[in-house]
Order: sequence, then structure tokens, then C-alpha cells
Amino acid sequence: MVALNRAVALAEVAGPAAALAEVDGLDLGDYHVFHVVRADLLRRLGRPVEAVVAYDAAIARTANDVEREHLRRSRDRLARHALVPLSRSTDRP
Repeated sequence: MVALNRAVALAEVAGPAAALAEVDGLDLGDYHVFHVVRADLLRRLGRPVEAVVAYDAAIARTANDVEREHLRRSRDRLARHALVPLSRSTDRP
């Protein structure tokens, strides 16, 4: 998790592409925040389809209903803005 925090800081210094390269080298695929960070970096890089997929991965990995709803709203806002079709298969009730 320290490395993930370092990558977030790196995004502010070196930009989202450098940070994404760091994040993609981490083995944190089961950690929902990893996917949230990826989604944000991908969004900042103008890659909305991949960002929506990352949001879906984060949604599927969090048990917190409030956080899940926040992530859904973020994903849906991005998808609407970028005209990305949504698959609701990873949403939990």
C-alpha cells in the first residue's frame, strides 16, 4: 500500500502516465483502492473505457455500500461524459 501511495504522489509530480506505469507493476489486484487509483489515472489520461473497467473492478471488490455507490456515480458520470456503454454485471445489489 505504501507503493500505491507513492504512485499517487508520483502522479502529481511526473504525471498520470508515470504513475500508471508504477501502479500497473503492483500486485494489489484484490485491493479495491488499487482499482480506484487506476480508474482515476486512466480518466486523467483520456482513456475512459479502461477507466470504467477499473471502476467496475473497484466496485466488485468493496463491501462498503456507501463507497460502492460513490464509485458507481463516478463511473456512470465518466461513462455518460465519454459515451461509454456500461455493463452492470459487476454491480452488487
